[in-house]
Amino acid sequence: MTTTRAPRLTITQMTDAHARQVLAIYQAGIDTGNATFETAAPDWTRFCVGKLLRHRFVATEGAHVLGWIAGTATSKRPAYAGVVEHSVYVRPDAAGRGVGRALLETFIASTEAAGIWTITTSIFPENTASLALHARTGFRTVGVRERVGRLRGVWRDTVMLERRSGVVGVG
Repeated sequence: MTTTRAPRLTITQMTDAHARQVLAIYQAGIDTGNATFETAAPDWTRFCVGKLLRHRFVATEGAHVLGWIAGTATSKRPAYAGVVEHSVYVRPDAAGRGVGRALLETFIASTEAAGIWTITTSIFPENTASLALHARTGFRTVGVRERVGRLRGVWRDTVMLERRSGVVGVG
């Protein structure tokens, strides 16, 4: 009897070669109505604007991208040089397999190695899976922004989360 093993999950830097799959995963998240205020994924050039090259990763299994994470600077002011915002998306059929956690752990390590002391994100309260994932990786709720924006004509709240580094900016 022959047994085959599924390829292992690998986290690598996001590149242009991942564009089609990354944007498809982003669109799948958009289509849920509980991931972002965006209503359509942008083209690759627009997607990449503002994303921090050293802090963009994909989770792959063989040739398939299962999820992605990317950070953006929150401000150009020097006082906030160690604060980034991030987005993390997992392909719907890969949910519950540890993809999001692996991406977040890689992102946290890369940001801490770069001297970043705070990672922030904003999540719709209905996105309970993402809230739970972030809680498991050390994020805490800092507040709720009520009726902060409209999505398809409906006012939506967002939960603001942050993770403070335990090694950078502690002194």
